[in-house]
Parts: sequence; structure tokens; C-alpha cells
Amino acid sequence: MKTVRVRFAPSPTGPLHIGGVRTALYNYLFAKQHQGTFILRIEDTDQTRFVPGAEEYIREALNWCGIPPDEGVVAGGEYAPYRQSERKDMYQKYAQQLLDGGFAYYAFDTSDELNEMRERLQAEGENPQYDAASRMSMKNSLSLSAAEIKEHINSGAPYVVRVKTPQDEEIRLNDLVRGDVRVHSSMLDDKVLLKSDGLPTYHLANVVDDYLMKISHVIRGEEWLPSAPLHVLLYHYLGWEEDMPEFAHLPLLMNPDGKGKLSKRSGDRFGFPVYPFDWKNPQSGEVSPGFREAGYLPEATVNFLALLGWHPGDDEELFSLEELVKSFSLDRVSKAGAKFDIEKAKWFNQQYIKEMPDSALAEYLLKDLSDNGIESSQEKAEQVCGLMKERVTFPQEIWSTAQYFYQPPEQYDEKMVRKKWKADASDALLAYAEVLEKSDEVLSAESAKQQLQQLLEDRQMGLGKVMPALRLALTGQGGGPDLMSTMEVLSRQEVISRIQLAVKTLAADK
Repeated sequence: MKTVRVRFAPSPTGPLHIGGVRTALYNYLFAKQHQGTFILRIEDTDQTRFVPGAEEYIREALNWCGIPPDEGVVAGGEYAPYRQSERKDMYQKYAQQLLDGGFAYYAFDTSDELNEMRERLQAEGENPQYDAASRMSMKNSLSLSAAEIKEHINSGAPYVVRVKTPQDEEIRLNDLVRGDVRVHSSMLDDKVLLKSDGLPTYHLANVVDDYLMKISHVIRGEEWLPSAPLHVLLYHYLGWEEDMPEFAHLPLLMNPDGKGKLSKRSGDRFGFPVYPFDWKNPQSGEVSPGFREAGYLPEATVNFLALLGWHPGDDEELFSLEELVKSFSLDRVSKAGAKFDIEKAKWFNQQYIKEMPDSALAEYLLKDLSDNGIESSQEKAEQVCGLMKERVTFPQEIWSTAQYFYQPPEQYDEKMVRKKWKADASDALLAYAEVLEKSDEVLSAESAKQQLQQLLEDRQMGLGKVMPALRLALTGQGGGPDLMSTMEVLSRQEVISRIQLAVKTLAADK
């Protein structure tokens, strides 16, 4: 295999969609597996759709996912510049080469003339496009005399440069995902290569840049498959066939119900993020939610995205980025669209939270505590995280579901009070508080359990009669992590205080 150089080439027309992140990820994995280069190129030739902040968002998204480019905007490289708007002067040369070779032509048609052509062809039952069948009836350098062409150019009238597609030819390419792809040239229109403002369209700029940057493989979304035959033609017309990259068109990300392509509207409709992190529209101020702010870990997000369209060949699902690099292959990428299952994304997040070091997870909790004006030691935050991480899907749920580690309960689960708060259990808890009060040792899970068992043995009571009431007194809830470990985190005096408060409060409620 030749030296692997792949590029992710988004347009800065808005936030990077999660499907775009998956495309970038597959490019990254392929490059790293083959000791190649992952390039970020910004395709910003359509200045009318440029959105401020979009390029920065793209770069931050890749960094958050842990897949930064080796080369490109910011990173630099020997093929700079990596923004197409900064390369615009070089495209004229290749447009002229196509004109000189008879593979492209000038077109002087106005918008009204183009609309009229489409309406006429549609009325005649023909394909309403500017192509080999219709171009001779239009106003271009193929249908006009040399004098007329010169007059149009010299007059300063706007014109575009169009590719001259062959009239009767089969165009073939071998796609690494889809296999043999064949398209008859009659299906293609004469795409604009150079716009009236002198800037290239995506098609010309894309092919020229891929050639000049020595791109070995073009790995991109399925939506670009219809453009691939034109790109193959351009490589042929420019004499670059030997250097043409291999193509791999990735399957679409589909809505959870399998109907339609995943989009921003999908996120609004189904209630989940479709961007890597929050995006604030600079025009409207509208905020579109992101995976990061929803509490998804970058490692979990990457693992989830990797399996949307690629299968490792066995039942393994959990992969670190390094393991993905070793396992990834384009021949296991599916042709069919992949359903976006947000419940699976949550499952991945749970698995990664369970494996996180308590110290790392504590940083999330400490921030939430600080936001709520509560101080905590690093040690206590880590203890709480260690107890709660098996029970949460997102880091922020540690604070929302375990506030009782920092604040006594203000209310008690009514259903549990009716079922489990009995007079004998209340009396036993008061006695237990007295036992703890008399103890000089630091409360541990083991000592808390031993002292409770001894007390209940003396009273000839079972643990099942008292433990639910004890949990209720300490947390206000009917469930939670190991109760003895919870007591250790709370400390001896806090446990005593909460038992006494519960006995007083719940007795007053009766």
C-alpha cells in the first residue's frame, strides 16, 4: 500500500454534526493503523454560507474526541495553506488546463435562461439538467462562434466554467465499501467547476487539493457518492489517473426508527444531542445541545460512533481508541445505514464511568458542588464517586442523586415511611445512635456493621427490620449504594445527627 494520507475536509457552515465526527474518526483510525497522516482541511470556498466560529468548533470537536489532526489548519504542514479560500489562485491554472484540453467550457447563461431550459426539458419529459444532451442549445463556448465567445468575455458579462461530460461512456470506480460502482455519463450533468466570482466549486477544489496534498484515500459520507464519477472524470481529464486516491463512501447515520437521515431536527424530535458539544447560533442565539454538556464522556462517544457502521467481526463492543486503531478495517464497514440508538450511547457511557478512576470522576462532582456553594475535600468526593459510579449514566447524576452525602434529607420517601418506619425500628435506631455516641473509634463500614449486628442480636431483631429504616434516616430514600460504606463517608457524628433528626421528624409526622 502506498503511503497513507487521508483528510477530513468539512465546510465551516455551522457546527460539526455527530455524523461528521464519525467520518473524521474513521479517517483517523485508518491513518493511525497504517502509520499514515490525518489531515484537517477546511473547504470554505462558498463564502455565502460561512458561519463565524464554525471552524473553531470543528477543531475543538476533534480535540475533545482525542483525534487531533497531524497536519492541516493550525497544525500546519508542507502542503499549506489548508483553507481553500487561501488557495483560490491555484485553481484557475487547473481550470484553464481543462479548458485548453477541451474538457471544460465557458457558459454565459443567465439565471432566467437556466430556469427556462429546465422548465422546457421537464415539460418535454426529459432530464432537466445542463448536460451533453442540452448544452448545445444553451449559451456557451461550445455552441457560440469564436467571435461571440470573445465578445461575451470582453464585455465583462459573468460566466462560469463547466466540465464537459462525455456523451456516451460508462464511468467506473472501485469503492472500498461498496465495491464496483458504474455510472453512465448520460446520468451526469455538466457541473460548474469555476464560479462567476472566480472561486472554484467543491468539485474542482476537492480534486485539485487531494492531488496536490497527495491524498491516498478519500473516506467520506455516502452523500458524496453521486459526485464520485465526476471526480474520477476530472482525474482522467487532468492526467492524474495514476495518482487518483481510493474511495470509500461511508453509510449514512439514520434516525432511531430507521426513517430518514439523522439531522438537527432528529435531535429536536427524539430529544437527544446530535452535536459533539453545545453550539450557539451566532445569528439567532439558539443553543443546540451537545454530547459533552449532556454528560457523555469523549471516550464513550468515540466507542459508540465507531460501531455505527463498522463491525469488529465478533461480539466485542468496548474498545479504547488504541484498540480501535488496531481493529478497524474498511472491509468491515457496512453499506447499509446505521440506526442512531441513543440508548446504546448511554450504555457505553455507563461502562466508561464504571471504569473511570474515582479521582477523575471526582472532578465532575467537585465542580457541581462548587456551583451549588458546597465545599468538599478531594478525598470525600472520591469516596462518593466510588460508591455511586455503578449507579449512574452521566457524571452530573452523582450530585443530583446523592446530595444526601453533603446535605441531610429535608424529606423522606413517603412510601418507604409507611412500609418500613415502625416503632421498634425507630427505637432500635435511637439505641444504635447511643452506641455510636459512646464509641471512640473512627467509623468504618466494618465497625458500623459489627456494632449494628451486636445491638440487634441483643434485641433479638433481624437486620431486615432495621436496615430500610436506617437508610431512610440517613438518605431520605429507599435505595442507594452500600449502606455501611455510606455511613463511613458520612462520618460517625453525622450519622448520629441524622438518626436523631429522622426519629424526631417522623414521630412528629405521625
